[in-house]
Amino acid sequence: MFHRNIKLVIAALIIFTGIWQFTEGNIGNGIFLILLSALPIFLYFKNEFILLAFLKLRKQDFDGAKSWLDKIKNPETALVQKQQGYFNYLHGLMLSQTNLIQAEKYFKKAISLGLNMDQDLALAKLNLAGIALSRRRKIEATNLLTEVKKLDKQNMLKDQIKMMKDQMKKI
Repeated sequence: MFHRNIKLVIAALIIFTGIWQFTEGNIGNGIFLILLSALPIFLYFKNEFILLAFLKLRKQDFDGAKSWLDKIKNPETALVQKQQGYFNYLHGLMLSQTNLIQAEKYFKKAISLGLNMDQDLALAKLNLAGIALSRRRKIEATNLLTEVKKLDKQNMLKDQIKMMKDQMKKI
């Protein structure tokens, strides 16, 4: 796993090599290298292991997603802050199936680090509300559900919110 700044150094070296190819008269090579430099820059902002873990989660392959996330040894140096948020978010999603205590820790850390999309933030808070509800912390669950309603602009989580509110009435 590369440190995140190494990806920028690689991109800079590829760009300088492309410029050198322009000065040597190899225009095609220079254009190709300049376009190729976009790959390490893209991977600086979107970590390849997190992208692969998301693909595994789409197929409900939790073991495969965990194996991709385990390849990130030191997330503080290898990932930018938002990527660290998604790293914790994915761990929380996987652990919410088995261990709610650890999942709560990961979801809280993901929310504090930040997530890019409101839908992901809403889902993390919805999971936290479910965990709070299972621990009979009704006030915390209610507050989290109101935040989820504000974040869910496309009403994709409307059914889950309604189901949680029905469960709250039973407590």
